[in-house]
Amino acid sequence: MFELTVRDEFAAAHFLRDYPGACERPHGHNWKVEVVVRGEKLNEIGILIDFKDLKKALKEVLEDLDHRDLNEHPAFQDKNPSSENIARYIFQRLASKLAPYPVKLVRVTVCETERSCASYLNDI
Repeated sequence: MFELTVRDEFAAAHFLRDYPGACERPHGHNWKVEVVVRGEKLNEIGILIDFKDLKKALKEVLEDLDHRDLNEHPAFQDKNPSSENIARYIFQRLASKLAPYPVKLVRVTVCETERSCASYLNDI
């Protein structure tokens, strides 16, 4: 089994509805995102998936979130744009983009600070 990891980032504002504290007020983060994929079979030149293709797919997903107020994003109209929900959103969007490749998306981790991260994992 092989495992590949790529990282990227985006900047966005948000606030947490019904949160009893400072995060209920609008604020922003430079979100860091880490993606992990796995697969068993390498192609004819010895790679699982080209890093370039994996990075491109992630970049396309993050472009939809970059420099936005996440509370106004359609995906977060009915749920808070928490780190957990952002990780799940990225995972679901990225999984569909990676469907043609022989990899399984394993985990998406979203960090709103250097010390505070949330991950969404494939349950299989």
